[in-house]
Amino acid sequence: MSKAAIILAAGLGTRMRSRLPKALHPIAGRPMLQHILAAAAEVFDRAVIVVGPDMPELERAAAPHPVVVQTERLGTGHAALQAASLLEDFEGDVAVLYADNPLITPDTLHRLAAARGGAGLALVAMRPADPGHYGRVLTNAAGEVERVVEWADASQEERAVGLCNAGVICAPAAELFGWLRAVRNDNAKGEFYLTDVVALARQAGRRVVAVEAPEAELRGINSRVELAAAEATAQARLRERAMTGGATLIQPESVNFAFDTQLGQDVTIGPNVVFGPGVVVEDGVEIRAFSHLEGCVVRAGAVIGPFARLRPGTVIERHAHVGNFVELKAAVLGEGAKANHLSYLGDAMIGAGANIGAGTITCNYDGVNKHRTEIGAGAFIGSDTALVAPVRVGARALVAAGSVITEDVADDAMAIARGRQANKPGRGFRGKGVKA
Repeated sequence: MSKAAIILAAGLGTRMRSRLPKALHPIAGRPMLQHILAAAAEVFDRAVIVVGPDMPELERAAAPHPVVVQTERLGTGHAALQAASLLEDFEGDVAVLYADNPLITPDTLHRLAAARGGAGLALVAMRPADPGHYGRVLTNAAGEVERVVEWADASQEERAVGLCNAGVICAPAAELFGWLRAVRNDNAKGEFYLTDVVALARQAGRRVVAVEAPEAELRGINSRVELAAAEATAQARLRERAMTGGATLIQPESVNFAFDTQLGQDVTIGPNVVFGPGVVVEDGVEIRAFSHLEGCVVRAGAVIGPFARLRPGTVIERHAHVGNFVELKAAVLGEGAKANHLSYLGDAMIGAGANIGAGTITCNYDGVNKHRTEIGAGAFIGSDTALVAPVRVGARALVAAGSVITEDVADDAMAIARGRQANKPGRGFRGKGVKA
């Protein structure tokens, strides 16, 4: 049976104190909306996103999925009903998910869908350490769900129930939209609650069941504090995944991953390493402390850092070395090549076995355009060299320390581009009246 998801993303996130829509705030380098879309894609065949008015950034982030606009924010039931025009004739189950609930796992969504197969409606519930103001899930003696009551409308006895609603439900499309149209707003907040469909399903004689999941994956995110807690949960998952996959983290709690970081086996990562999106690290790589990697590929056996920065478009080939305070951007460092100290290599192609001396920079930007530098295999670039692009240094060429290279250097040649040293006898400190 086909399955669809409605993702509610119209929240303003007032407590975030941000101009950015709440669903666009990132966790592990990816907006919350895209986290929930990725999880949903493993279970559901299609998705519809409900946004608020004047949220063009959010609509772009939702692409290529269809978007509907909730022009008035009248509650979660009202928001879900906005997707009816796109799913009314859908012959299958529909789940309602939340963009500000980005840590829900595909496993939980699979269990939700499976539970719906044996009931008229299934929902996700949790048992938080502090139930707070969550809606309470009320069950009968058989363990089936009778209704969900919002905290504001609950009695003291109902508030004492520990099973709490996570807001996620799944039901056949036709029945779900029928129940949504029957929801009323005669409650403490005057809103149309999605949770009221539970009681309506029961009135229709349909069995309702709850699927329990851990609190850590079901917390809603409404503030920067809650965003930070979600980030910590996501990072804990990613660190566990890295170590389970065969990587060694010297100080796991200090390493930050992106949602899509790919690590091979026998990778060693030192303390305080940060991965931005789009990083692939192959087997046997060592990444030393305080390095930052984003949008790059590190081939097997390479050594990075400490204090190295690899920016987007960089490829570090097998067994190459990038040392302390070296930055590469849109550069290829060839197999076995070394750039060990204090260098900037941007828009560069560096051949196998080349040696880049301390303080070398590629002058890749002329104020208008970027230009490339090519350094041949086995070349040696002396310390404190400036390579003014576009320029090519040939294979096995030698560039003397302190040179400013503005013209191509042929294979096997030596280039010296610096002022001639002149020594002036008697002009040192003693000549300036400084006592010995």
